[in-house]
Amino acid sequence: MKGRMENELGTISIDMDVIATYAGSVAVECFGIVGMAAVSMKDGLVKLLKRDSLKHGINVSLSDDNKISLDFHVIVAYGVSISAVAENLISNVKYRVEEFTGMELERLNIYVEGVRAID
Repeated sequence: MKGRMENELGTISIDMDVIATYAGSVAVECFGIVGMAAVSMKDGLVKLLKRDSLKHGINVSLSDDNKISLDFHVIVAYGVSISAVAENLISNVKYRVEEFTGMELERLNIYVEGVRAID
């Protein structure tokens, strides 16, 4: 599924992987986010994703009226306020993804999968 927008010259289609990659790069720039997480369904282990595979920690879906929903699976830094990190993540991602895509962000869910000390 792709996000679609119409203008006077034609149609613009945005692939879900593009949105996920961009949202992931915005997320790891936020204070308190160590990185994106991948959860193994087989054994329940959480793995910190490398910078080149950020999109695997994000689920993107589109509603029928072309609004974006994002699910973030993140690892936060030890000792920070999770609610402050979440609020910062929400405001940054909402603003930057809407500016990048031209589409409205309807829902953003954050799943904190782990805590890690920053070296």
